[in-house]
Amino acid sequence: MTPENVISLFSKIRTKVNRQIELEMSRHGMKGIATSHGDILYALFQKQRMSMAELAGKIGKDKSTVTALVKKLENMGYVRKERSAEDTRIFYVTLTVKGESLKPVFDEISDDIIKKFYKGISESDKNELLRILGKIYNNLD
Repeated sequence: MTPENVISLFSKIRTKVNRQIELEMSRHGMKGIATSHGDILYALFQKQRMSMAELAGKIGKDKSTVTALVKKLENMGYVRKERSAEDTRIFYVTLTVKGESLKPVFDEISDDIIKKFYKGISESDKNELLRILGKIYNNLD
């Protein structure tokens, strides 16, 4: 592997992780949910009520993409949108009971993926990896 191949490797890792996540979600009966939908659900597990703009910032997607993702999750019964009483231009997104019921499954899937991801990697290597990835991330700003 050469330093120039690192971007290709990042892409391949991301593809494999996304495939694993989608496979596990499907195995748990979550058909039709892509990893991008999972990003929104995961953000709402952390903070129960978020504006569309907050969600966009949190998951790093533009507002129009978030709108489409939320609409699908709303149609599937996982989230609901409500207009702000203070500013009618703002919509808030919250989890439904059905959406909240996914949290334990998401936690299990996340734990399994992280275990696979770091299998055979020492704590010091994990810390070094995170340090280097943080630098790379900041270099791209």
